[in-house]
Amino acid sequence: MPTVLSTLRGFSLAVPLFFALFSNTLAFDRSGWRTDFSKHAVPLEEILPGGPPKDGIPSIDRPRFESVTEANRSLEEKEPVLVYVHRGDARAYPLRILLWHEIVNDEVGGRPVAVTFCPLCNTAIVFDRRVDGRVLDFGTTGNLRHSDLVMYDRQTESWWQQATGEAIVGELVGRKLTFLPARTTSWKGFREAFPEGKVLSRETGYARAYGRNPYPGYDRLDRPYFPVPGTRRLPMMARVVVVQAGSSFLAVPFDALRKSRVLDLEVGGTPVVLFYEPGTRSALDDMEIRHSREVGSVAVFRRRSGERTLTFRALPGGTFADAETGSVWTVNGRALSGPLEGGRLEPVVHFTPFWFAWAAFRPETPVYGLDTGEEGRPGRTPESKNGPS
Repeated sequence: MPTVLSTLRGFSLAVPLFFALFSNTLAFDRSGWRTDFSKHAVPLEEILPGGPPKDGIPSIDRPRFESVTEANRSLEEKEPVLVYVHRGDARAYPLRILLWHEIVNDEVGGRPVAVTFCPLCNTAIVFDRRVDGRVLDFGTTGNLRHSDLVMYDRQTESWWQQATGEAIVGELVGRKLTFLPARTTSWKGFREAFPEGKVLSRETGYARAYGRNPYPGYDRLDRPYFPVPGTRRLPMMARVVVVQAGSSFLAVPFDALRKSRVLDLEVGGTPVVLFYEPGTRSALDDMEIRHSREVGSVAVFRRRSGERTLTFRALPGGTFADAETGSVWTVNGRALSGPLEGGRLEPVVHFTPFWFAWAAFRPETPVYGLDTGEEGRPGRTPESKNGPS
């Protein structure tokens, strides 16, 4: 049975889509933009209105933070948060807030970052927002491409694809944002790992129903709201972990990780390990996030200590051990005991979209269990003009 949201979304799109399909007009509105639409890396016809106008989903440009103790009064322990750490500055961005804003322009450990989340794709990604020596500030265009958030920078009003970090329309076409290693985990996981960390506050300056999901039941659908291209090698709404190493990518289905809890893989010749941890809820299931089903979370690291490549196995209690030294590791990549006690694994860029959201831009990405051997080494990784590098 369709929800009120999906019904209204379908109605709001019907008129512009009709004219886009049966006339020479574009579906989105170009009025009020300084964007140079003569410069574009993708067909403009692929860009569709998402419903809200420019900045109708407002970015958070002056984020406020609270302590773990303060945030603990409102966050349920299994609620999902996006975590980014730089130079000892650990910050959690609850998805209950990102659902309503999609972009936070922030500075973490002295690094200007854009913390982004596209609910329709489940793409929670952190970027360095410096391009050509200039710090950019990002907002929402109100448009989508392949169901994914199209952002814009306020300095040039170029349009950017959130899933790939590429400028696709305007003055900065061809530029790419740098992906930063962040991960989605549970509130409890962040609270225990970073008791002195900072948490994005609900005091945003906007009246929103933080804690409520405006897309109830979305991740139980068999397809997204909007038509998308791509491969059907996996179910469209399957959760995957996309791991980036250099210019290579590998997609790992969550189902494969749930069974083993740990996978030692190679991506582009780089040895990596994926740790799975249960206990994180979906932000896109129940109308109340605190009642949503659990989907778990993933952390990805280079599995090297000095010159040594490590191999891991899961232990009872949620920890992991390496076979080479017997050291015990947390899901956060820290050695608790053994010869490597106190050591840390280097985090690797990854994110956990629905399969369709990545396949729309990099359909040739190898999938663990389908296109790789037992060690997860892709047979080949073709280049794509649409993927980040």
